[in-house]
Amino acid sequence: MAPASAPARVGQGTAVEQSRAVAEVQAAIVVAQQCPRDINAAIAEMRQSCTQPFLAERAFFRYSRGGGNITGPSVHLARELARCWGNIQYGLVEMRRDDEFGQSEMQAFAWDVEKNSRNSSTFIVPHKRDQKGGPKQLTDMRDIYENNANNGARRVREAIFAILPPWFVEEAKQLCNKTLQDGGGKPLPQRIADAIRAFEGIGVTQDRIETKLGRPSGKWTEHDVAQLLVAFQSINRGEVTADEEFPLPRVTVDEVKQQAADSGKADWPAATLPGAGARA
Repeated sequence: MAPASAPARVGQGTAVEQSRAVAEVQAAIVVAQQCPRDINAAIAEMRQSCTQPFLAERAFFRYSRGGGNITGPSVHLARELARCWGNIQYGLVEMRRDDEFGQSEMQAFAWDVEKNSRNSSTFIVPHKRDQKGGPKQLTDMRDIYENNANNGARRVREAIFAILPPWFVEEAKQLCNKTLQDGGGKPLPQRIADAIRAFEGIGVTQDRIETKLGRPSGKWTEHDVAQLLVAFQSINRGEVTADEEFPLPRVTVDEVKQQAADSGKADWPAATLPGAGARA
């Protein structure tokens, strides 16, 4: 098969951008070598960031797969850790879009410019969105862009974590968990009440939460509230649905029959109940 031909004409703006990109990469290498990272300063900045509730609340993702929930550090945490570590470039590039076959060829990368450590992955994103009735073909340009960005964010996250020191990431996760459990200094009863109120706002009742946790709200711990906050943020981001996270109680056929029988007995006239006329 003949190789794909290059574009017959390159616009002035494209040529300028290509030259700028090459110069930017060269400058980044020079700057990184002249200004190496201060690891102690990076650690201090990471610790400071992970004590902020705004970051901690977005530091973990959660979604359903195979009847269970999968959780882990989010792309928001990855980007913040890359900023704290310094001398790192990362991004997502759409290398090619094929409207005929309905797919985009994407590349996610992260590059430690100082250590010259790079991680990248090339992958295909179909222009489809999963839904209950089956995959839906996407044709709107905005839908395709958002679908590509959502799929690419996960690869960017993994690329960043691949070049960061594992101990750096693990300490950040532990600190974010501790920040969630501390709750910004609020008393635990107040945080429980706030959590119940927030979930009621998205249609999840208190009894469904208690069923999921296996104990009444009065016995919830700091860890329980922290996990509820992760679940709430994931529901808001569309990573998992409320029904997946807090399944509705199942009613068996026997229970339905029993409820119907009880309801029928309550509606019967007193005279028709067994023994109703025996005392007359």
